[in-house]
Amino acid sequence: MQIAWILGLAGGLLIGLGAAVYLLGNGRIMGASGILGGLVDSTDRTAERLAFVAGLIGMPLVLWLFMSPAPQTHLTGNLPVVIIAGVLVGVGTRIANGCTSGHGVCGISRFSLRGIVATLIYIGSGAVTLYLLRHMLGWV
Repeated sequence: MQIAWILGLAGGLLIGLGAAVYLLGNGRIMGASGILGGLVDSTDRTAERLAFVAGLIGMPLVLWLFMSPAPQTHLTGNLPVVIIAGVLVGVGTRIANGCTSGHGVCGISRFSLRGIVATLIYIGSGAVTLYLLRHMLGWV
């Protein structure tokens, strides 16, 4: 039985719940790139930011212990492509002043025009990039 879509749905619901709890708990928008960037750029709310990042890293590890077999990621084995992609995502989130959790989850749910436009641009850019790298160049 194929349940990948159920795992995606559950993950999306948990991200939305996390965003709601974060907003209700401290009145701030849950943007992962802003939280992570704040660890580098500033000294305020360091404990809160560290707890958030620890949850981002730790929870998948906890789930991995209990899920057998582990879900397939289909990540490319081409390490230079992974590194370049990570750098480009980091640069893109800084240029856009946010990431998928900030603009996509929190921005769209608040009907933020900036969040909607940013989400359309990064989803479209990702689709074009994947098409070029997979179908035109065969790198992914």
